[in-house]
Amino acid sequence: MTTTTAEERELWRTFFVMRRQLELTLERRLQADSGISSADFEILAALSEESSTQLRAGRIADIIGWEKSRVSHQLGRMEQRGLIERVECGDDARGVWVVLTAEGRRAVATAMRDHTDAIREYFFDVLDDEHKTALLNASRRVLDVINPPICVDEEDRVDVAG
Repeated sequence: MTTTTAEERELWRTFFVMRRQLELTLERRLQADSGISSADFEILAALSEESSTQLRAGRIADIIGWEKSRVSHQLGRMEQRGLIERVECGDDARGVWVVLTAEGRRAVATAMRDHTDAIREYFFDVLDDEHKTALLNASRRVLDVINPPICVDEEDRVDVAG
């Protein structure tokens, strides 16, 4: 059994609490500023980044890292609010396109501006360049253990942040 030091326990607790509090703060701010949840935002952002502003539900799940059933339930809620619509695929009778509506475009445009401001305020502005570099390097190391890079060459490294 591996033991941890008091400093490691404090580091983990502080990191864990910071991450959760940052997520909650950003979620509340997103709701207040644009009236959408972070779940809505993730899907709307994925759709808005596509030139056709449409994707299959399975592809959305892959992009945002969710289970297909979770995406399906979230899409149902978003469709009821007019943020997206589902349209049958012409070439696949079983397939459905998830399409960004005009209301969805407005919501994600507002959310992106406000969410970017909130991230700057609560994250980037409180870190100096040394902190940012250390956090980036630490995050990459942890991600490399969780998801080892496919290629060893640094030029071919996959950008997990998008």
